[in-house]
Amino acid sequence: MISLVVLVFLALAGYRGTQLVVHDSILDPVRHRIDAWQQRRPTSAFREAVVTLISCVYCTGWWVCGALLLTWLLVTDTWHGTPVLVHGVEWLAVAGAAALLNRWDDSRKDDA
Repeated sequence: MISLVVLVFLALAGYRGTQLVVHDSILDPVRHRIDAWQQRRPTSAFREAVVTLISCVYCTGWWVCGALLLTWLLVTDTWHGTPVLVHGVEWLAVAGAAALLNRWDDSRKDDA
């Protein structure tokens, strides 16, 4: 099981990764291309799901946190010897903490 310090570290990384995918201007060209791709066939459920995935901080955050956690577990060789259910709970914890950071960040934008 990951420690509280690792959980915080991964949550911060997940928050930042989510912001990168959903909001940061460096990925604007990619998001515009995906949006244009979806507009060529707007009735496609798959294309709509892809656009939703990359525009929703909670959807994107879930997968970004999962990828970060899996990478951490494999690189630190802590994947083995722990039940998969425990890693699932870790994923929920990391994604939940990152979502709280996103909520906090979104609430601060309303104050500005």
